[in-house]
Amino acid sequence: MSLSPFLLLCTTGFFAIFSSTISKSPVLPLFASRLGADPAGVGFIASVSAFAGVAFSIPAGILSDRLGKKKMLLISSVIFSSAPFLYLYVTKLWQLAIIRFYHGFATAIFMPVAMALVSELFHRERGEKMGWFSTATLAGRFLAPVTGGIIISALAFDAALSYRFVYIVCGIAGVSAFLFAFRIPEPVKVKNKAQPWKETFSSFSDVLTNKDILIASAVEAFILFAYGTFETFLPLYSLKKGLTPYEVGIFLSAQVITLALSKPATGKFSDRHGRQSQIFGGALVGAACIGAFSFFSSFVPLLLLSMAFGLSLSIVTSATSAYIADLSNMESRGSAMGLLGSVMDIGHTAGPLVSGFIAGLWGYPHAFVTASVLLFSAALIFKAAQKWIA
Repeated sequence: MSLSPFLLLCTTGFFAIFSSTISKSPVLPLFASRLGADPAGVGFIASVSAFAGVAFSIPAGILSDRLGKKKMLLISSVIFSSAPFLYLYVTKLWQLAIIRFYHGFATAIFMPVAMALVSELFHRERGEKMGWFSTATLAGRFLAPVTGGIIISALAFDAALSYRFVYIVCGIAGVSAFLFAFRIPEPVKVKNKAQPWKETFSSFSDVLTNKDILIASAVEAFILFAYGTFETFLPLYSLKKGLTPYEVGIFLSAQVITLALSKPATGKFSDRHGRQSQIFGGALVGAACIGAFSFFSSFVPLLLLSMAFGLSLSIVTSATSAYIADLSNMESRGSAMGLLGSVMDIGHTAGPLVSGFIAGLWGYPHAFVTASVLLFSAALIFKAAQKWIA
């Protein structure tokens, strides 16, 4: 069966993100604890791969503009397929930290390069196709913790064996990602001789000084700041209010399902009706939702808010990635997506850190309200910038 380049990319994305996610959820905290990590150590181990994303998303985008998207996708898939098997030999925490950092390079390279490739393959329907690609990766992100949890539960009689089996499944998914990535053809228009390094860095400099790209990236960073606050502290807040872990699981699952199912539609909407208004409106909805969590404590309102927040994430992120692709040219699109990926990782990582500090001082409701105020402010700045430019 012959798959189109886009279906090959989506399938690669599914296996790549499934592999990346199952390596950390829910096995990583359990594995780190078994190796002797205290709560702070577990948090550090969990954040190491995110630091790799912050550090290398931009270089990965620059290299993809210079060397080609296909080569960079293959490099990331080599990491996806090799890193899981290294976990099988870990006996010390420092070894786990090094492998997590190495594994983090895979996603740091893959996501911005893949999104840049989608934007090159499609123009008029760019938002919709980016939405479908995101849905494919979200499907992997959703199924991975379920699969990992089933494996760990089934092999609960031998924790060490259960962790090993999870990382073997992780490795199989990583190898699958490599095999599909190998079949993705390089777009015809980028098969020409690579541009000189001077032009590559000049293109990146244009991206770095483009205020529209920077402000749009900032909006996505702040909605991911809010998302990091949501996924980290809503479970603790809900349990404190007397809800069950089962109900918390429903919140989180409903949010991911809403995000995955709505992404193609919200991307298509941005293709037809414009990106800027959608980014602004989605950010306002997201700010309202994350702030509203502090006013409710029963199951149904929190479930509805979780779904609404997932929809706001879909509205914003489907438009920002396409908007940034629109603002960049073919020679700098990888750099633009790399910049977006790095800023996104900063926002997502900062959310739990800053909100955790605020929650420790004043409680969870204040953390939700702070995330709301920051996202609302980012939306207003984005809107004001659009009016000023117009």
